[in-house]
Amino acid sequence: MEKIKPNALAWLVVSLLVLILDQWSKAWVLASLPEYTAVPVIDGFWNWYRTYNTGAAFSFLADAGGWQKYFFVVLAFAISGLMAWMLAKTRRGDWKQALPLALVIGGAIGNVIDRFTLGHVVDFIQWHVGQHYWPAFNIADCAVVGGAIGIALFGLLGGKSKAAG
Repeated sequence: MEKIKPNALAWLVVSLLVLILDQWSKAWVLASLPEYTAVPVIDGFWNWYRTYNTGAAFSFLADAGGWQKYFFVVLAFAISGLMAWMLAKTRRGDWKQALPLALVIGGAIGNVIDRFTLGHVVDFIQWHVGQHYWPAFNIADCAVVGGAIGIALFGLLGGKSKAAG
C-alpha cells in the first residue's frame, strides 16, 4: 500500500493571511485616507494615496465599459482554482512551489472581494522618484506580483536536471 504524502493545501493559511491583511488595510484606507490626496510616508518616495482601479494591472481595461469586472472575477477564480489544484499536487514541505502559489491565491481573492463589493479595486500605495510615479497598488497586488515572481524564479532556477542517459 502506497503511503499518502501530505499535500501543500495547508499553505492556504498563507492565502488567508494575505486576504485578511489586504482587506484590513483597504478598510483602514477607506476609513482614514482622503481620496486622490497624497499623504507622504517617506517624503519624495512613498505616499499613501487612495485611488480606485476598475481594470487590472496598470489600469488595463479600466475604461472598457463594465464587462471587465466580470472578466477579472472569472479570471481570478480560474487562476486561484488552478493554483489550489497545483497545491494539492505539491508536497507540503516544498515551500518554493507552495508559497508563491498561496500568495497569488490570497492576492487574487483579495482583489475579487473589492470587485464584488465595491465594483473596483482600492489602491493606496504610491511610490515615486521626483515627478515619476509608479501606478498605485495594494497588498493583494504585492502578493500576486511576489507570487508570480516566485513561480517564475523557482520554476526556472529550481527545475530538476534530467539524468543523462
